[in-house]
Amino acid sequence: MDSLQYLKDVGLELVKIPSGEITNLPYLRKAAKLFSKVILSTGMSTMDDISSAVDVFKAEGITDITILHCNTEYPTPMEDVNLRAMQAIKEQFQTKIGYSDHTLGIEVPIAAVALGASVIEKHFTLDKSMRGPDHAASLEPFELINMVAAIRNIEKTMQGDGIKKPSQSELKNIAVARKSIVAARSIKKGELLSENNLTVKRPGTGISPMLWDETVGKMAIRNFDEDDLIEI
Repeated sequence: MDSLQYLKDVGLELVKIPSGEITNLPYLRKAAKLFSKVILSTGMSTMDDISSAVDVFKAEGITDITILHCNTEYPTPMEDVNLRAMQAIKEQFQTKIGYSDHTLGIEVPIAAVALGASVIEKHFTLDKSMRGPDHAASLEPFELINMVAAIRNIEKTMQGDGIKKPSQSELKNIAVARKSIVAARSIKKGELLSENNLTVKRPGTGISPMLWDETVGKMAIRNFDEDDLIEI
């Protein structure tokens, strides 16, 4: 309780509720009266535990709530992460979501960002061999740098509008990578275009192979050498 008041006194407007306090009603009520923004960690919790805690904050009019999915085991076994629970939390409570990670390595926080996490909590240490329960599941400086860099890249990949279409960077490759209908051999003007004298090759600057059926059966409008792009 004293720590909550101290944090308020030094000017904090946001408080992070640790997993061990999510069922501490007097503590939650004091935090709700002191702070306008809350990050709620949910290790060892059920959806009912989370709901009860969220109700305490909403009763004080707090709407800026971020809920962190979490597993309180140090280190957390990969098979116990249950990362999809983070999305279930977002769906049920309609809040911002995040992930408090105690696994070894940086893969799971990166995956969490790809799944919508806006906050990542990760323990940090200067030396994993130091005594104490948290160091083994913490990141050393170079690992933290790598995790942040990877997350920033993932954030870039999530900036699209969700509509599948060619990106600006790949437009230039369409003509190179796709194919066109071309002459499989020399074709004389007036000759019937058929599966025997047509084939498909790069570049994709001519008639699309998707128009194969519309092209087969037409008369050649001019002489074509082998590999010439067909015109109709």
